[in-house]
Amino acid sequence: MKSFVKSPFLVPFDGHFNIAQTHTSADAYGEVPTKKACKKQLKEIVAEIDALQQMMYAHDHHSILLVFQAMDAGGKDSTIRAVTRGLNPAGCQVHSFKKPSTAELDHDFLWRSNKALPERGRIGIFNRSHYEEVLVARVHPDIINLQRLPNINMDTLWQSRYNSINEMEKHIATNGTVVIKFWLNVSKDEQKNRFLSRLKEPDKHWKFSEADIDQRDYWDSYMHAFDIALRETSRPWAPWYAIPADNKPFMRLKVAEIILKTMQSLDLHYPTVDDTVKARFEEYKNRLNDAY
Repeated sequence: MKSFVKSPFLVPFDGHFNIAQTHTSADAYGEVPTKKACKKQLKEIVAEIDALQQMMYAHDHHSILLVFQAMDAGGKDSTIRAVTRGLNPAGCQVHSFKKPSTAELDHDFLWRSNKALPERGRIGIFNRSHYEEVLVARVHPDIINLQRLPNINMDTLWQSRYNSINEMEKHIATNGTVVIKFWLNVSKDEQKNRFLSRLKEPDKHWKFSEADIDQRDYWDSYMHAFDIALRETSRPWAPWYAIPADNKPFMRLKVAEIILKTMQSLDLHYPTVDDTVKARFEEYKNRLNDAY
């Protein structure tokens, strides 16, 4: 059982991932297409994804779950918008996970994401996800106190959660959900530039939050949390891809390429019609042609 494709961005499954050795710049991967070229290629790829999604819906054996995680201003929203533009809206469902509600806190940490999983034939997208529980919660462990867990042992909690995530993702993968996880790897300098842009441009003011600035103070802690989480949960049935995110057009193109290649690796096909039914096609045609 596997759902990964070969890629320079694939987080290895052997536990040797090191976030310090990843790249935020597209230039590290050779010649970078122009912005115009990236957009053109992206449009062509999205059209292919759309055709495969329609086939996946008819085939009714698989669903796709795309998980996006990043630091603030990492490009999650714009990437989701870019890779779904042109897809049939009925074939997609997007969930954004924010601060847990009271009802969500009354369940286990995987409950709210599990009930948002896509049905067969559809592409589900998580903008943030269950991984917040080993990222934000790890950086800010006071969050754990709000969850009213019995017998909390902070020395074993995180590994226990990694294990639960791996088991859950393996379970849904076994049952037909193809899990693809993207960490949009933006640099601290580029994040600063994007925050400054939000402050300078009136139509981006709404995106700015003082909390985003506060979280920059925890940058190293977040990188540590991402480092461990990706290493512990990148598996053949639910791979992580660390995508350089300083160049948005390049980032979006690479995300779309991975989605397309993964879908192409599935045994998708339109259902065949039973010979008994097919034998009556001429009768159906005649009835339609004779109808007034």
